[in-house]
Formats: sequence, C-alpha cells, structure tokens
Amino acid sequence: MIDIGDKVPNVSLPDDAGNPVSFAGLEGQVYVLYFYPKDDTPGCTKEACAFRDNFHQLQKLDCKVFGISRDDAASHVKFKQKFDLNFPLLSDIDGSFCEAFGVWKLRSMYGKEFMGIERSTFLVGADGKVAKAWRKVNVEGHVDEVIAAIAELKG
Repeated sequence: MIDIGDKVPNVSLPDDAGNPVSFAGLEGQVYVLYFYPKDDTPGCTKEACAFRDNFHQLQKLDCKVFGISRDDAASHVKFKQKFDLNFPLLSDIDGSFCEAFGVWKLRSMYGKEFMGIERSTFLVGADGKVAKAWRKVNVEGHVDEVIAAIAELKG
C-alpha cells in the first residue's frame, strides 16, 4: 500500500476529456490526489466544491489538484459541468490505482456492506513521493488542512 515516503506509481489515468495524465510527467511539481467514492453524491460534491472554491489559493501555491474515482469520463464530464469544477477528474475504471493506494475498501452503509473508495487525500511532493496522507477524510475543513500542508511543504 502506497503511503508517506513512497513514490507515486509511474502510470497514466485518463482525465475527464479522455487525455492521459502521466504521474511520471508530474515530477518536479507538487500536487494533490484526492480519492472520492462517486460523482454527484452529497459528500463527494461538497468535497469537490471545496477544492473548486479554493482553487485560486492552490494556484498561488503552484499546486495541482486531481480528483480520482472509478467513474468513467462521461460521468466526470456531467459532474464537472453541473458544479463548474475547475480541475481534472481522473478515471480509475479497473480500480488498480485505488488498490495501490489502499483506498479500495469494504465499506458499510445503511447496514449493507460493499466494496468502495474510502475518501482519502495524498499530497505529493516535487520528488514524486507522498509527503502527507489523509485517510477516512471528513470533508468539513479538509481542504483547509490540505492547503496548510502544501504551504508547509513549500516552506
């Protein structure tokens, strides 16, 4: 399971426009990967909108943001348009990237168990290694924590 100090795997995931995003190509940049369960659901919408609303602050810190779920590009496009999201959403259709980060978990809701993404965020340093990890994220105030960690990482 990828955690703090580990290098992000050298893979590519398609963004909402169908373009591949290569993590090896992001080396030298600080970026955030936030994994979320499903497009256009209450908690995921709140989290996405918090990143959207703080996008200018993230830009000032020269930090990119990528939302990742197992939804396909068509779902991502609808989600982005509906909430005017201003950052890429990546599709991990087969779930292998989610599994590598240990966020594909047995979850429970309304008494039913199912496999799904555990809301998690990873801050990746310019060296391509995970600098900070938040697992089992509570959406409220989370983006503020992420921004503070980016500022601290950048000195």
